[in-house]
Amino acid sequence: MNNDAISTAPTATRNANTRRKATIRIPATKMTERIVQISEGEGFIKGAVKHRGNGKEFSDVSLKYLGKKKDPYIAVAKRISKPGLRVYSDHREIPKILGGMGIATLPTSRGLITDREARHKKIGGEISCHIW
Repeated sequence: MNNDAISTAPTATRNANTRRKATIRIPATKMTERIVQISEGEGFIKGAVKHRGNGKEFSDVSLKYLGKKKDPYIAVAKRISKPGLRVYSDHREIPKILGGMGIATLPTSRGLITDREARHKKIGGEISCHIW
């Protein structure tokens, strides 16, 4: 049983990319919904549809692929801050992922935002995951 819904999204994405799946299903929480919104806004995924099944809410996320070889847009989706080891960063110490090509998501006092927004607004927080 997995109690960490945030780590479920990167793991499901990584597994789906290896199998070249078109869609994945992840549990719908406020945090995973916001991660999906950010990923869609950054162009890593096509979109998501929220639905209810067996009394639980899920998001069906459509993944994007490049060309005939179906190279995934998301090369790496990695959980950084885990329940056993939290990683916090000041706005000056937030890492740039691949020189700005990737994103880091940070849950802050103003909601879940990207690393660029956090540096712009001068807000630090917990680094939840990296996507590139």
